[in-house]
Amino acid sequence: MQELLSLIALSMGVAWASGINLYATILVLGLLGTTGNMPLPETLQVLQNPLVIGAAGFMYCVEFFADKIPGVDSAWDTLHTFIRIPAGAVLAATSIGEVDPAVAIAAGMVGGGLTAGTHLTKASSRLFVNTSPEPFSNIGVSLAEDTLAIGGLWTALFYPSFFLIFLLAFVALMIWILPILGRGLKGLYVSLRGFFAVGEVKRLPER
Repeated sequence: MQELLSLIALSMGVAWASGINLYATILVLGLLGTTGNMPLPETLQVLQNPLVIGAAGFMYCVEFFADKIPGVDSAWDTLHTFIRIPAGAVLAATSIGEVDPAVAIAAGMVGGGLTAGTHLTKASSRLFVNTSPEPFSNIGVSLAEDTLAIGGLWTALFYPSFFLIFLLAFVALMIWILPILGRGLKGLYVSLRGFFAVGEVKRLPER
């Protein structure tokens, strides 16, 4: 039973963390595996390759700075919609090891959905943070996200039962907050469109 919980926590943990910070997730898994602190399933041992660790470390450094600049962070999140979600699905499917292909596909689908949810929550929240004129809120939120992703993944690896309880609470919060964020973004869009429309009217030449 404990082994099953560990596999589920690992699979869902990498998917969840990938939606927040994919490169940190790969880097942490690779370093834990290569140092022997966490034996990875054979299907994930490719992450221990120095080339993979180096690439993940480099991209994490790039994201570390890009994620703290207002506007740049949202552009980065938009681009990574096409990277984090499929990568999270693949990591979730491969992290359960060599099992029935149907189980791997199911894990990939659930994991991909979880990655999509965490990614959308992160990206939508950042759009609201970017309405603040000062950069310190972006820096604080970004550092909190990095800490959450790495801490959550560490919990999934070493305390799977606690992580699964946390994940259920997070999913419930996500289901509640995403519609609120969606309505807020719609209102923000309408306000901005109205503002620019007024500006255009003021610039019209008099006849």
